Amino acid sequence: MLLRISLIVAILAGLGAGVFSYLEVSDKIPALTKQRDDEHSLKVTALTDLSKTKTELSKTRNELSQTQQELVETKTDRDKAVVRADSQSKRADELSDKLGKVSQERDDAQNSLAAYKATELSPEQVFKLSKELKSARAEVEVVNGEKVVLFHTIARLTNELAKYIGPDNVVKLRSDLRGKILVVDPKWDFVVLNVGEDQGVLTQGELLVSRQGKLVAKVIVRSVQKDRSIANLVPGWKIGEMTEGDEICPAHPAS
Repeated sequence: MLLRISLIVAILAGLGAGVFSYLEVSDKIPALTKQRDDEHSLKVTALTDLSKTKTELSKTRNELSQTQQELVETKTDRDKAVVRADSQSKRADELSDKLGKVSQERDDAQNSLAAYKATELSPEQVFKLSKELKSARAEVEVVNGEKVVLFHTIARLTNELAKYIGPDNVVKLRSDLRGKILVVDPKWDFVVLNVGEDQGVLTQGELLVSRQGKLVAKVIVRSVQKDRSIANLVPGWKIGEMTEGDEICPAHPAS
C-alpha cells in the first residue's frame, strides 16, 4: 500500500514538474519565435544586400574595364596627335625658313634690279661690262701668279748671290714663316719639313726647332720643293732630340 502511495506521489510530482517546465518553455516560445523571425529577416536582408553588392561590383568592373580601354584609346590618339603636331611644327619651321630665303632672294633681286636701273645701261652694255670684268679678273690672277713666281725667283737668286759675296752673309727668311717637322732621321741628322718654296723657304736658310716654347735644335735647309723642304742639323746646335711635330721658325727673319 505504501508503495502505491509512493508511486502515485512520484507520478504526481513528475506531472507537476512537467507542467512547470511546459509553462516555463511556453513563455519563452514567442520570444524565440520572434528572435528566429528577426534573424531570418536579417539573413534575407543580408543576402539581398550581398546580391545587390555583387551586381554593383560586376557593373563597376565592367565600367572599369571600359574606362581602361577608353584610356588606352585616348593615349593612342594623344600619341598620334603629338606626332602630327611635331610633324606640323617641323613643316612650319621649314616653310618659315623657305619663306625667309625667298624673301631674301626677292630683296636681293629687287636691289640688283634697282642698281641695274640706276646705271641707265642697256642689257648689251651690262653684258659687255661683265665680260670685260671677268677678263680683267683673269688677267689680275695671272699677274699675281707671275708676281709670286718672280718673288721666289728673286729670293732664290739673292740667296745664290749671297754664296759668292761672302761666307759671313746669312740667308734671311720671311719673318712670318712657320712650319712643323714631318719626318726625322736621327741617324743622318736630317728632317723633312711641311713648308717649301710656296711658303718662302730658301736653300741655306736656317731654322730654329722648338717644342712647347723650348729650343731643341737649329737646322739649315739643303733642298727646297714646292711645299716641302729637307734640312740638316747645324753642328753644335743639338740641344735635344728632334721629333715629328716640332715647330720651326726662321733663325734670321727678314725685317
